[in-house]
Amino acid sequence: MRKVAPYGTWKSPITSDLITKGSISLIELTLDGQDIYWIESRPAEGGRYTIMRREPDGKVSECIPPDFSARTTVHEYGGGAFTVADGVIYFANFKDQHLYRQRIGGKPEILTPGNGYRYADLIVDRKQNRLICIREDHTGKGEATNTIATVSLDGGDNGRVLIEGNNFYASARLSPDGTKLAYLTWNHPNMPWDGCELWVADVLPDGLLGSDRFQVAGSPTESIFQPEWSPENVLHFVAETGGWWNLYRWRNDKVEAVYPMEAEFGEPQWVFGMFTYDFVSSTKILCCYSQNGTWHLNWLETSKKILTSIITPYTDFSCIRAAKGFAVFIAGSPTKPAAITRFDLETGNIETIKQSFEVTVNTSYFSVHRPINFPTTDGKEAYANYYPPINKDFVAPEKELPPLMVISHGGPTSASGTTLRYNIQYWTSRGFAILDVNYGGSTGYGREYRQRLNGNWGVVDVDDCCNGALYLVKIGLADPKRLAIRGGSAGGYTTLACLTFRKEVFKAGASYYGLSELELFVTETHKFESRYMVSLLGPYPERKDIYFERSPINFIKNIDCPLILFQGDEDKIVPSSQSQMLFEAMRDKGLPVAYLLFKGEEHGFRKAESIKRSLEAELYFYSKIFGFDPADPIVPVEIKNL
Repeated sequence: MRKVAPYGTWKSPITSDLITKGSISLIELTLDGQDIYWIESRPAEGGRYTIMRREPDGKVSECIPPDFSARTTVHEYGGGAFTVADGVIYFANFKDQHLYRQRIGGKPEILTPGNGYRYADLIVDRKQNRLICIREDHTGKGEATNTIATVSLDGGDNGRVLIEGNNFYASARLSPDGTKLAYLTWNHPNMPWDGCELWVADVLPDGLLGSDRFQVAGSPTESIFQPEWSPENVLHFVAETGGWWNLYRWRNDKVEAVYPMEAEFGEPQWVFGMFTYDFVSSTKILCCYSQNGTWHLNWLETSKKILTSIITPYTDFSCIRAAKGFAVFIAGSPTKPAAITRFDLETGNIETIKQSFEVTVNTSYFSVHRPINFPTTDGKEAYANYYPPINKDFVAPEKELPPLMVISHGGPTSASGTTLRYNIQYWTSRGFAILDVNYGGSTGYGREYRQRLNGNWGVVDVDDCCNGALYLVKIGLADPKRLAIRGGSAGGYTTLACLTFRKEVFKAGASYYGLSELELFVTETHKFESRYMVSLLGPYPERKDIYFERSPINFIKNIDCPLILFQGDEDKIVPSSQSQMLFEAMRDKGLPVAYLLFKGEEHGFRKAESIKRSLEAELYFYSKIFGFDPADPIVPVEIKNL
């Protein structure tokens, strides 16, 4: 018999301890023969990134010592931190950003002696006895310098520059015969998904690149993703030529579409080491694409241009890597957490190698999302995933409507996934409804939808989050007096902008390391995003007026609802000064406000204690604002002016 209890008061087995102590993040994958390697981030170890190995007999072992963390900070967001060849691991270590070499069973040996350099996106060039990688040079004054460089496999150098001159490089890929190098490059003010170029250069006998280089595809207004050579040296890549990220190839000096369709075979390249397809033969590709917010796994016969769906229990796929007889990828679904998954290429059998967490909770506590589209500004539609409040032990009093939490994802060029996440179920199992919004600007719905945000950040995203909440109120799924919004980074900015510029909608908000002062962000942030605002808002300082008008900190007088702020004191992307300024302004105005600053945290919390405290503090905050008593005791949060 289910107990009758108000929303928000339901007791749930999905606790903050369950989320932090038993969970890891699965970051990236690579293969070496029949061995599978991956990086996992462990909150219980302070967010350390370690490298794991799975042998063909099923034995799983940790590869690097406890005082090493395989994480690069190129572009600050990193990715592509390791590779493996012939039983030797090459990786970037977080603490010093040096490259290391480690043989199986051995100890890490430093390859790069100098300080001030960072490395990412590593590939092994056996013919030249070197690594080819992206190098970011912080030894000079001003902005860092990015190049494609080499590092000897024997160590002792900081890199030999192959290509330089542009602001950014990525995805250097060597052809199987070792004669050509493909790579991506772009310049300010673009982000790689705004527009970048795919180039090919000849590799000379001495390892340098020929001066006669050829631009294959891309432009400042056309994005390219994941160049990859087939086993027969045919260059493939994902391009937005038709408004969607589709697969193309370059052969006989001509570019042709492999299989055009209204779906996304690519993603925004926020980090290095992203793969949505790989070759299983010279004419057969295992690939995934996103359509209407759901990912699908497929075979693609390139010679016949035939796409065949593969039936799996998953709705999210990433990091596809293939070897002889099998492939691996990271996959998840609404009832399955993200997992390293082995796929037998002959039988189609699927084996779970490692899950991000073990499901120890009865699935009757899980809320399964429902994709929805809803009307928004100017007669357009926006998209979201709706999670109803669910708990097998409780039911709300008759006619009571649940509090609604709207989630504005980060990026803002990103998208909400569909994989089982305890940090969503934490709320739904306590009686909150969730609306995870893929506002205009999100990935997965084509270039036109993503470009809705161009020049309109702080407008389109705000309207879509607000209109999504009001839509659920209209159809009777949310309490209009208990609407909250939360988000991190760019999602934190959208949260703050909603509370500032559409103050009639939400009654509470939670900002995780969100931007509040856009001019300050432009002048203080790192190189990768230093011109991002040009597409989202306009050139600075020419359109300084827009930066002022869209900055929530300048319009504190408009905010009249409670807010809680979370921030890391080592955040280099959104400095802690932003949250501090907003906290002080709201406190001085007399608004209910709380501020938690976490020592040693950067942009995105990685430590178990920080994740636990922030989650519980947010619940405590809502309980005081919305007037309910949580089922479990929580360490109080100081809320000014309450």
